[in-house]
Amino acid sequence: MSISVESTRSQLVRNKLMRTAERLYAEYGLASVSARRIGVAAGQRNKSVVQYHFTNRDELIKAIVTRHTVAIEQRRMAMVTALGPTSGMTQDERTTCLIMPTIEHHIDLGTPSWYARFLAQVCVEPALREFTMRAHEDTPSIRLLNERFRCQWRAGDLGVVVRWSVMLRQLAVHMCAELEYDLAAGRVDTAEADVSWRRLGEGLIATVHGLGR
Repeated sequence: MSISVESTRSQLVRNKLMRTAERLYAEYGLASVSARRIGVAAGQRNKSVVQYHFTNRDELIKAIVTRHTVAIEQRRMAMVTALGPTSGMTQDERTTCLIMPTIEHHIDLGTPSWYARFLAQVCVEPALREFTMRAHEDTPSIRLLNERFRCQWRAGDLGVVVRWSVMLRQLAVHMCAELEYDLAAGRVDTAEADVSWRRLGEGLIATVHGLGR
């Protein structure tokens, strides 16, 4: 077997394990899902397949987070770039750039999806939460957004901006998880999924602005 064929097969297994783990973690919680259960659900006979490809549970979870972060970053950078090389931006523009790329990513995932509920689980475990926050904050688009917006801060604004960012993150993570669950459970018509996601995005932007005032 050639190296390229083996690499391709290995990547396919990794992808299947990540998709399966994401679904199981979203539906049952991180503590209730073993590595062996993930392997079996992914159709793998090797009991140690997760450890072979990811070393341990946290590395598997980090790989899933990174995969989604990369996809969202592509959308966000395109949106930030479209604003032009201005040194400043309005709060509306910044919030839209923070929220809508994630909303569009959820739409891309289709229905059913599990990422929002998975992320809500991850964000309550301290070490994984810290990794997820750093992965988000270290993206080029977020750094650029902060640089452009920082020039408008006044003395004493940093604390307000930090609190506003925390409110935004908490609302976005948990409201997205709620909508994803409602879609999966049939409480929201899947034919209206795109509209429902974008309506949620608009509502989050409006709500965070109101909280920040």
